[in-house]
Amino acid sequence: MGPGNDTQISEFLLLGLSEEPELQPLIFGLFLCMYLITVCANLLIILATISDSHLLTPMYFFLSNLSFADISFTSTTFPKMLVNIQTQSKVITCAGCITQVFFHIVFAALDNFLLSVMAYDQYVAICHPLHYTVIMNPWVCGKLVLASWIISVLYSLLQCLTALQLSFSTHVEIPHFFYELNQVVHLACSDTFLNDMVTYFAAVLLGGGSLAGILYSYCKIVSSICAISSTQGKHKVFSTCASHLSVVSLFYCTLLRVYLSVGAAHSSHSSAAASVMYTVVTPMLNPFIYSLRNKDIKRALKIIFGQKL
Repeated sequence: MGPGNDTQISEFLLLGLSEEPELQPLIFGLFLCMYLITVCANLLIILATISDSHLLTPMYFFLSNLSFADISFTSTTFPKMLVNIQTQSKVITCAGCITQVFFHIVFAALDNFLLSVMAYDQYVAICHPLHYTVIMNPWVCGKLVLASWIISVLYSLLQCLTALQLSFSTHVEIPHFFYELNQVVHLACSDTFLNDMVTYFAAVLLGGGSLAGILYSYCKIVSSICAISSTQGKHKVFSTCASHLSVVSLFYCTLLRVYLSVGAAHSSHSSAAASVMYTVVTPMLNPFIYSLRNKDIKRALKIIFGQKL
C-alpha cells in the first residue's frame, strides 16, 4: 500500500463480527461447524465425481469444480478468522491483507462464472437434448472452466493492483471479520474513485452479465418445461430449478449488496451480515442443493463407503 501522511502502513487491525468477549466462543463454535460442513460436503462431491465413471459428464465436471471453488473460497477467510478468535490476535501485515483479498476475489469470481456455466449446461441439456453431447463436449467444458479461471485471476489482479496504489493512515481498523476489498478501499486516505469505478464496472459487467445469463437460461428452461405433458415431470424439474435459483439469488443479491453499497465503511454491520451469507452460507448449501439430493451422487457415495466398510 502506498504512503499516507508521510508514513507507510505496515499492519491492519481486524475487529471481527463482534468485540464482545462473551460472544467469541459462540461465534467460534458456529463458524467452525459451518466451515467443517462446507468442506466435508464439498469434498464428498469431489470424491464421488472422480471415483465413479458414471459421473464423468459435463454436469458433474462443473459440480466438482464448483465444490473445489467453494472449499477454496471459504478457506481464504474462515480459518484466519477462527485463529484470530482463539489467539485474540487481530493484526495482519499489509502483505497478508492483500494476499487474502486476492484469493478471496479469485474464488468469488470463479463461483460467479461456474454458476452461470452450470445454468448454461442445464439449458442445453433440457432445451437441446439431441445436441447436448455435441455442444457440451469435453473440449468445450474444459475451455469454459479454463476461461473462468483466467478471467477470475485477471480481475483479481486488477483489483489488487489498484488497491496497492491507495494510501492509508498508520492505524487502520477494519470493522469486519475478513479483509474484504470494499471495506479496505473505503478506509483509505487517498482518492478511491478509480477503485470504485473498477468495482462498479466489474459488478455490472461480470456479476450482472453472469446473472443475466443464468436468468435467461432458466427462462428458456421453464418455457421448455411448460411443453412437458406429464404433471409429475413438470413438478420435479420446477422444484429443481426453484432450488437452484434460490441459491443463485442468495449469492448474487448478497454479493452485489456488499460491492455496490455506497460508504460501506459506515454500514459495517449490515455489510458483514451480507458477507456471511455469500462467503459461507451459499457454499455450504451448494452441495446439498446441487448434488447430495441427486440419486447418482448418492449411489456413488454408497459405493465408496461400502467399499471402505
